[in-house]
Amino acid sequence: MEKYQNNNQFSFEIKKRIPGKLGRAGIIHTPHGDIKTPAFMTVGTKGEVRFVSMDELKDINVQAMLSNGYHLRNISNEIAKAGGLAKWSGWNGPTLTDSGGFQVMSLGSGMGKVVSMKREQNVINANPKDRLAHVTEDGVNFLDPFTNQEDFIGPEESMQIQCRIGADIHMAYDELTSLADDYDYNVKALARTERWAIRSLEEHKKHCDDLGYHQSLYGVLQGGRWEDLRRSTAKKLAKMEFDGYGLGGAFLKENLGEILRWCCEELPENKPRHLLGLSHPDDILIGTEMGADTFDCVAPTREARHGRIYTKYGNIRLAKFSDSTEPLDEDCDCSTCKAGWTRGQLRKLFKSTNPDDKRLYFKLSSIHNLRFIIRLTENIREAILNDRFDEFKEEFLKNYYHSNK
Repeated sequence: MEKYQNNNQFSFEIKKRIPGKLGRAGIIHTPHGDIKTPAFMTVGTKGEVRFVSMDELKDINVQAMLSNGYHLRNISNEIAKAGGLAKWSGWNGPTLTDSGGFQVMSLGSGMGKVVSMKREQNVINANPKDRLAHVTEDGVNFLDPFTNQEDFIGPEESMQIQCRIGADIHMAYDELTSLADDYDYNVKALARTERWAIRSLEEHKKHCDDLGYHQSLYGVLQGGRWEDLRRSTAKKLAKMEFDGYGLGGAFLKENLGEILRWCCEELPENKPRHLLGLSHPDDILIGTEMGADTFDCVAPTREARHGRIYTKYGNIRLAKFSDSTEPLDEDCDCSTCKAGWTRGQLRKLFKSTNPDDKRLYFKLSSIHNLRFIIRLTENIREAILNDRFDEFKEEFLKNYYHSNK
C-alpha cells in the first residue's frame, strides 16, 4: 500500500496497479469521506439528482456527487452559510464541483453542428454573434440563456464561488475547446488555461479553509487531440501545487485512450485523476486502463429519462417492449429490479401522460442506470485487486457490445 499525504484532510493511496498499464485501484480520502476508486461520481448539477433522493443514492452505493459551480453561483452564499455543499444538499458525503469550464464551450463556441460526415470535419462552431460566452484573457463574459443574467467569471471569481459552495474537490478554471477548434486556436486557449491555472491556485489558497475544512483543487488538462499539447500541459501542471487533475476535452471515442495515455504518462502517479464528462462502459474501462481514477457524466440519468435502459447485454429502448414481462437486467441488484419492475411496466409508465407516472418512471429508471454504472466501477475495482482486469474487460465488452441477446 502506498499512501500520499499533503498535510491536509485530502490524500490518495494506491492499493493495486494493473500490471503493465497506467490504471490502478485506490482510495481518495476527503473531509466528508472516502472514495474507493475507480469510482463514478453521480451528477447533481444543482446539488441534487433529479427524481432520486439522497437515501436512494446511498442505497445504490453512490460514493460522491459532482455539482456545477456555474449553476450554483447565485446561491453560493446561502450554501456557505449552511456549512458547505455536503451539508446544504443533505448528501453528507464527498463532493466535487466543476468550475464552469464546460459552459465556456457550451454557451460559447457550442457543442458543434454537423456539416460533414468526415470525422475531423463534422462540426462547426457557433457564430460569434450568437454566442452567450465570450472569452477574454481576464475571464469569460456570460449571458445566462434562462435568466438573461450577465456575469463575468474569471479564475478568481470561479475559485471564490467554489470555495463558498465548499465541495471537497474543486476544478481550476479552464477553457474547454470544441472539436471544431483547430490546432492554432488550441495553442492559444491552452496557454490561457495554463495562466488561469496559476491564478486559480493563488486565489484558491486564500479561501480553501474558509468553511472549517480543507477544500482541494485539481488542475485541468486541455489540449484537444494533439499529443504535443497534451504532454506539454501535463508536464507544466504536474509542477504546480494541485491535489489532483481533471482530464478535460471534447473527445472522439477513437482518440480517448491515446489522449489519456499522453496525459497520464506525464502526470505524477501519486495524485488522483478525474475524467470529466464520460460514463459509457467502454469509456470507463479505457479510462481506467489509461490511468483515470474517477468519472462523471449526466448520461445515465438523462438517457434513462429518454427511455434508454442499461443492461449487461447492451442498452435497450423501452419503446420496443410493450407488455414485456422481462426484467430490466436479470443481473441487476438495484431497488427497481429487486422490486420486480419489468420492461413492459416501465414502458407503460414512460409512455403515460400522467405526471405521477412520469415521475415514478424517472425515479425507477434513473436508479437502475446509475446503479448499473456504479456496479461496473465496483466490478472493475474488484478485478484490479484480483489481478484479472484484462479478463474482466474482455468479457464485459463482449457481452455489452457484441451480444445478440
